[in-house]
Amino acid sequence: MAAIKPMISVEYVGNATVVRFTDEKILEEKDIKILQDSIMPIIESASGGINLILDFGNVQYLSSAVLGLLIRVSKRIYENDGRLRLCSINPKIYEIFKITRLTKTFDIYKDIESAAEDLS
Repeated sequence: MAAIKPMISVEYVGNATVVRFTDEKILEEKDIKILQDSIMPIIESASGGINLILDFGNVQYLSSAVLGLLIRVSKRIYENDGRLRLCSINPKIYEIFKITRLTKTFDIYKDIESAAEDLS
């Protein structure tokens, strides 16, 4: 039986919680549901709002449904007085953010360090 690899890893940098996507491809609806079920409790468990960084460094491909998940995550964070930053988005995926104008919705940074610095 193959080992099940988690889809995210969580670490803390300064006053931010960093969620790193571990898969290269986020395409299947079941995977997006797993991500939602993994990320939302992290947001809900934070008292007084969370500073969350989503690290896309490993992601090479994603479906448009992931964009919907990001919008839901963003809404939940801002409802709870938190802040969200995205980082390490590869150029092809960044183009999708530009075309859909999500670069105006999300604060996107080159790497975890610059995103964390903005949240400090």
